[in-house]
Amino acid sequence: MKLITAIIQEDKLDEVREALTAAEIGRITVTRVDGHGRQEGTEIYRGQVVIPNLIPKVEIKIGVNETFVDITVDTILKAARHGNGKVGDGKIFITPLEECIRIRTGERGGEAI
Repeated sequence: MKLITAIIQEDKLDEVREALTAAEIGRITVTRVDGHGRQEGTEIYRGQVVIPNLIPKVEIKIGVNETFVDITVDTILKAARHGNGKVGDGKIFITPLEECIRIRTGERGGEAI
């Protein structure tokens, strides 16, 4: 099992979510986060100019079985990229997921995902 964490631009959330649903990946967690990487200059957020100390982003977390890792990553890459790609499109992190437990049933491992 793997935990896939993607940090993407806010305007790409709907596209990524729809693409994941089309790829039959329906269980995701979305969190609003602030951060910055290589972005420079200014951004416009809610009508105000913001210097990119911390820029609003979206973090998506998805627990998947090994067979869905490549499908999930490829789907996010295609849907989150602006055109041919631009600074600030985001990052994807893949980390081992030691255990998953469904609280309702007590199922563990891949069945709980």
